[in-house]
Amino acid sequence: MYDKNIYENATDGKRERIEAFAEEYKAFLSLCKTERLCVGEIVRLAEARGFVPAEEASAVKAGDKVYFVNKHKNVVLYRVGTRPLTDGLRILGAHLDSPRMDLKQNPLYEKESFALWDTHYYGGIKKYQYVTVPLAAHGVICLKDGSTVEMHVGEDPADPVLGVTDLLIHLSGEQMQKKADKVIEGEKLDVLVGSIPLAGESKDAVKANILSLLRERYGVSAEDFVSAEIEIVPAGPARDFGLDKSMIASYGQDDRVCAYTSLRALLDGDAPEYASCALFVDKEEIGSVGATGAESLFFENTLLELLAKAGEGDILAQRRALERSYMLSSDVNAAIDPIYSAASDKENGAKFNRGIVFEKYTGARGKSGASDANPEYIAKIRRVMDDAGVHYQTGELGAVDQGGGGTIAFISARYNMEVIDAGVPVLNMHSPMEVVSKADVYETYLAYAAFLKGTL
Repeated sequence: MYDKNIYENATDGKRERIEAFAEEYKAFLSLCKTERLCVGEIVRLAEARGFVPAEEASAVKAGDKVYFVNKHKNVVLYRVGTRPLTDGLRILGAHLDSPRMDLKQNPLYEKESFALWDTHYYGGIKKYQYVTVPLAAHGVICLKDGSTVEMHVGEDPADPVLGVTDLLIHLSGEQMQKKADKVIEGEKLDVLVGSIPLAGESKDAVKANILSLLRERYGVSAEDFVSAEIEIVPAGPARDFGLDKSMIASYGQDDRVCAYTSLRALLDGDAPEYASCALFVDKEEIGSVGATGAESLFFENTLLELLAKAGEGDILAQRRALERSYMLSSDVNAAIDPIYSAASDKENGAKFNRGIVFEKYTGARGKSGASDANPEYIAKIRRVMDDAGVHYQTGELGAVDQGGGGTIAFISARYNMEVIDAGVPVLNMHSPMEVVSKADVYETYLAYAAFLKGTL
């Protein structure tokens, strides 16, 4: 089943399953534009399948399903297996964050009778891609009294959208001479939010009007943005892409496509022999740092808690469980773009409609920062995929000297567990409109499911 177009021999029944899964995935994407929204939806879907908060379980046994949430922005789900936890786990690990723009702590200002929000971009983006596209705002404003106000603007058809302006072509002669990374500078990625002045105000009247609207709608002041987390993302739902509707176009598919397929593989599976785990982390796009990133001790702490509830021991038991675990670092890969194919190695690049991509190593140029999977582990993965009839391929993130990137694989590999990157090939990665193949999404789900129940 290696490197063949999925549609060549797909039955009508399989095509129907691909389409049905794609519709459910699109609904998830359209709703989950931020990490917090992802965590809320993951918890909702998990609880519908019988998962309970770990703190509600004083003890766990085979077949139990529990979850842990960390600071609203990462979550881990466990299905306890029939074997002891110290025999190792089967782990799927994806990240929930995507490149975007964040509001600064003092964001609102007025210039030329317009009100704007000042932003700081997050993750690796081509800044020029974020101008003149409809944008939405999602996030929370935390008040001093301990309450939290949610803000969601730009997704409902009745909502206004926001945006970053650009210089018209008639006046952009000087701008067009700049290098691509300077055409739009970071400090000019400011979001236009209003133009009506507040009656009776003589200074910054448009800014005052926006503050009045925020106070009326959300009960917040300018100072409250100091303790806010508002993300600016492309507005609009996930859509079918292509005349044949074979693809999906949406913001945030890196890495929510792997998060959703990992989640579904865990939720849809049977009671496992080895404990199954789906780990969803934050901050991957900026180095996996911070309390909610993969570098945090959150995952280790949850496993210690689970071991204690299972009566299986202490930190030594945790180390044994991690070392005996197998993991798929569920992250996307760059698909070969027909227009820019020279940026990839044709024989070692990922292709659409060939299924999940296994990437032995990531990193940049000389494998800098890579987690290089062991061939013995790859052989086991191949057998599991072949036994399950899963379409899979191998891939690298572009030609050797073109650049590169990283995932959370190297972090999990520190535990001495076996790890390999595995995910969906993507076009337009890190852009406001990423594109994936519906067939690859479904096949990745099947691959993750096979991994969780396969014998390794």
